[in-house]
Amino acid sequence: MQFEPVIGLEIHVQLATESKIFCCCSTEFGNPPNSNTCPVCLGLPGALPVLNSQVPEFAAQLGLALNCDIRLDSQFARKNYFYPDLPKAYQISQFDRPICENGWLEIETETRGKRRIGITRIHMEEDAGKLVHADGSTESLVDLNRAGVPLVEIVSEPDVRSAEEAKAYMEKIHAIATTIGVTDGDMEKGHLRCDANVSLRPVGQEEFGTRTETKNLNSFRFVQQAVVYEIGRQREEILDGKQIVQETLLWDTSRKVTFSMRSKEEADEYRYFPDPDLPLVHLAPELIETFRKNLPELPDAKRQRFMEEHGLSEYDAEVLSADRKMSEYFEKVLTYGAAPKLACNWIIGDLTRVTNESGKSLKEIDLSPEHLAALTKIIDSGEISSKIAKIVFEEMLASARTPEEIIEEKGLKQVSDSGELGRIVDELLAANPEQVEQYRAGKTKVIGFFVGQMMKQTQGKGNPAVINSLLKEKLGG
Repeated sequence: MQFEPVIGLEIHVQLATESKIFCCCSTEFGNPPNSNTCPVCLGLPGALPVLNSQVPEFAAQLGLALNCDIRLDSQFARKNYFYPDLPKAYQISQFDRPICENGWLEIETETRGKRRIGITRIHMEEDAGKLVHADGSTESLVDLNRAGVPLVEIVSEPDVRSAEEAKAYMEKIHAIATTIGVTDGDMEKGHLRCDANVSLRPVGQEEFGTRTETKNLNSFRFVQQAVVYEIGRQREEILDGKQIVQETLLWDTSRKVTFSMRSKEEADEYRYFPDPDLPLVHLAPELIETFRKNLPELPDAKRQRFMEEHGLSEYDAEVLSADRKMSEYFEKVLTYGAAPKLACNWIIGDLTRVTNESGKSLKEIDLSPEHLAALTKIIDSGEISSKIAKIVFEEMLASARTPEEIIEEKGLKQVSDSGELGRIVDELLAANPEQVEQYRAGKTKVIGFFVGQMMKQTQGKGNPAVINSLLKEKLGG
């Protein structure tokens, strides 16, 4: 029997405000437990919430970027449930009057090409606290620093049909949200998390199957892995004649399996009702139009421009445009005269490797766009080889000096003098008559041996193009 996955994603995005949604407490990550708290976010009796005006503005901007209708008078509601990390025993969220509705997002995958994924709604809400489970203890500690941190939840239509599409959708949401600046998008700090609703149905059937919800997936890779696993698990259950249980699951990142968190009935009864402490959120039509006009260039448009203006491949343009800070850095490097393709290679290659290994951002790494551009121009001129360039690059990171200073000090200029290189070639051929005969007998691949020996004798500074030309000339090739 052939089955079709039906997947809907709920993505929680932490907004890049300095203070929480209903109080003045800091949203800074990593502070001591329960230090970013006050009577409002602790839910103490008599404390009243006051809306941070930046939150609906950020939510509206994200809604516009995701092609949503913006509600000019949205409403907060109380979502009632008891849990230790929710001090008030209810969460302030939005229910029947969310700030954004009826949007869409276009994704593209190798398997299914371009597809439009519907967005049901985007609503604002406060985050809950965090339970800390001490090793070897049956007790849990509660850290309420996150309680009241502003979130928007982006709820997709059940239009996603594969794990590959789920990953692509989440990546695109992240790229758009960080590009317009409404979130920092640091997934290690919980700035973007996803709940994946997965069900299967026989191909051709209109009715949806029973779904499960896998909570709190905080990386693109985990979303893809969890959805792949859940599709496979449900398929085996159905083929074994078992009923799929509607339940909430968690993803075990070490064992690569989902496991049950709690069973889920047909619908959760949260007893939503309008929050009496908060008025309607009014947004002026003129403000929405201002936001619409001031939206920055979005990733899809930027990708197309990079391909058309700079001749980048679709892959290179996709990688650059998906990361706002990386694409801005790339364009700054170009302003100093770097060749686009060479600059792109260094940024998505060696520079990205350094940021990943160090855990630092581009801003924290001491390599100015001007210095990287200078390095690419020196490589392009043939003054140094690609191999030597990597040595210069590492020294630039360590010392923050210009590539010119490093090359001069360490004597790393590429040797292109045909007279000097010709002398070394003559000595090399004389010392290796057997390899010379092999080459002249038709085994031309042996030239690699000579090139390697030449680079060794010139300490990597010999110009490969000049060396190859001289070798072929003197070998008679």
